[in-house]
Amino acid sequence: MTTPLSDEVKLRINLLFRPDERDSASALLADECGSNLPFHRNCTPAALDPVRLAALKLSEGDLAKLREAVDLAKSDWRDVLVAAGFAGNAEAHEEWLPDNWRKSRT
Repeated sequence: MTTPLSDEVKLRINLLFRPDERDSASALLADECGSNLPFHRNCTPAALDPVRLAALKLSEGDLAKLREAVDLAKSDWRDVLVAAGFAGNAEAHEEWLPDNWRKSRT
């Protein structure tokens, strides 16, 4: 079952990925990093943001790395939070923006 992406996730996809890769990144997160994750069966898009944003951070804008992060999340989503540095702060995912976000605003 596909879980839609939040606006925050969409924003970071647009900042990280080239235009021709954005649909693939979006589909991967919506289809494979959502309600299929352990303990996330009936989650809202916003409730999935910590895991999805952690996967995006780990991807560094590379689809293969995003696939690796999503696969890790499917095994144990907590490992993705730890790897991204989001485990110790419940709001860390909200504060993270890709390094290039300032460039996209100019």
